[in-house]
Amino acid sequence: MSVDPEFISLQEQFQEVIASEDKLAIQEFLNNQNISDVANLVYENSDYESQIISHLSIHRAASVFKILDLSEQKKIIQNLPAFKSAELLNELPADDRVAFLEVLPNNVVRELIKTLDPDERKITLELLGYPENSVGRLMNPDYVYVYEYNTVKEVIETIRRFGSNSETVDVIYVINYKGELLDDIRIRDIILAQPEVKVSELMDERFISLNATDDQELANEAFKMNNRVALPVTDNQNILLGIITIDDVLWIANEEFSEDIQKIGGTEALDEPYLDISIFKLLKKRASWLTLLFIGEMLTASAMQFFQSEIESATVLALFIPLIMSSGGNSGSQASTLIIQAMALNELTIKDWWKVMRRELITGFLLGLILGLIGLLRITIWQNLHIFDYGEHWNIIALTICCSLIGIVLWGSLMGSMLPMILKRFKLDPAASSAPFVATLVDVTGIVIYFSIAYLFLKGVLL
Repeated sequence: MSVDPEFISLQEQFQEVIASEDKLAIQEFLNNQNISDVANLVYENSDYESQIISHLSIHRAASVFKILDLSEQKKIIQNLPAFKSAELLNELPADDRVAFLEVLPNNVVRELIKTLDPDERKITLELLGYPENSVGRLMNPDYVYVYEYNTVKEVIETIRRFGSNSETVDVIYVINYKGELLDDIRIRDIILAQPEVKVSELMDERFISLNATDDQELANEAFKMNNRVALPVTDNQNILLGIITIDDVLWIANEEFSEDIQKIGGTEALDEPYLDISIFKLLKKRASWLTLLFIGEMLTASAMQFFQSEIESATVLALFIPLIMSSGGNSGSQASTLIIQAMALNELTIKDWWKVMRRELITGFLLGLILGLIGLLRITIWQNLHIFDYGEHWNIIALTICCSLIGIVLWGSLMGSMLPMILKRFKLDPAASSAPFVATLVDVTGIVIYFSIAYLFLKGVLL
C-alpha cells in the first residue's frame, strides 16, 4: 500500500508542532489544514486524537468529527472534557448528531442529551422519535424556505439571512402559510432570474419529496433516480419537516453494502466495527448462522447414509463426492450473488422471476455441460494413461459424472437465483440467502441427484 508523500510531510510537521506544546501554534497549524487531512491525522495519531479536536475551531472540529469512523468518534467523546464534548455535540448538524447517538447505549445517550442546549435537545429527541432506519432519522431540520408570493430579491435576502444555518442552499423550498410543501427551486434558477420576478413564476410544481417514515433505502433510490443533492422530507399531511442530503444517503448506502457483504458471508450484520464489538456479541452474531448451516450439513450426512449400500457397492463413486458437491455449491453461490446485487440495484424485481429462471436454466445447463465434459475428459485421460484405474466400466462412470455435474450445476444455479426472489416475496432480506446457505442446500440435494443418476446408469453394472 503506497503512502501519499504529501501526507508524510504533513505528519512530520504535525509531530514537530505537537512536540513544541505551543497551543497557539498547534491551533493555527490544524486550522490551516483540509478537513480530510485532519481526519487522517486523527487516524494516524491515536494518542493525540482528542487534542487534535480540542485545538480546532468548534466549527471545523464538528466537520472533522462527522466524517470519522464510529469507533474514533466514541473515543473522542469519551476523552474530551465534558464542556468540550457538549460544545462539539451542539455544533454538529442535527442529522449527524442523531446518526452518532442512535448507535450508543441508551444510558449513554441519556447523559449526552442532557448536555445539549434546549433547542438542540428538542430537535434531537424529535428525530430519535422516528422509526429506526427511517428517513426521519437522517433529516436535517435546518433549511431555507420561502413563499410563492416572494420576489427573487426577497428570496436572495432570505438566503443571506438564514443560509448560514442550513446544510445546503442548492435548493430553496416553497411553502404556503400552513407549512405545506409547494415546490423546490434550484438556486441556479433564482440567481438567473430578474429581481422583481415572483417565486410563483419560477415554480413548475414537479418536485420529489420523501416521507419521514419512509425506509432509508427508498431515499437512496430517490437520489439515484433524480440526480439531486438534497430532497425535502414531509409528513403525511405534506408539511415540510426538513431535508435529507446526499452525504447522509451515501453513508447509509455504505452501511447497507457492509451489512449485505456480512450476510452473504454467512453471519448476521455487525452493528459496530469488527475490532470494537465484544467477543460475546461476535460469537452471538456468528453462532446462529453457523449452527443453522451445521444442521443443514447434517442432512447431507443423512442423505449419504441413505445411499450407503450404493457407496459400498461402487466405492469409486465416493471419490467424486467433493467434486460434485463443491461444483453445485459454487454455481449456486455465483447465481445468488448476481441476483442479490441486481435486486439491490433495482435491475430486476420479483416480477422478473420467469426471465431469471429461463436465463439460469440455459446458463446452468451450459455451465454444467462444460464442467461435465471436463470431468469426463479427466477420467478418460487418467484411465488411458494408467494414472488411476477406474475399472472395466470406467466409461459408464465417466458418463455418470458428466451427467451428474450437468444436473447439479443446473440445480445449484436455479436455487441460487430463485431463493433471493422467494425471500423478497415474503418481505425478507434477500442477502440472507447467502453463499453458505445456498451451498448447504445444494449439498443436500446434490447428493440425492448424484446417486440417483449413478443408480440409473450403473444399475445392473456396479450396483
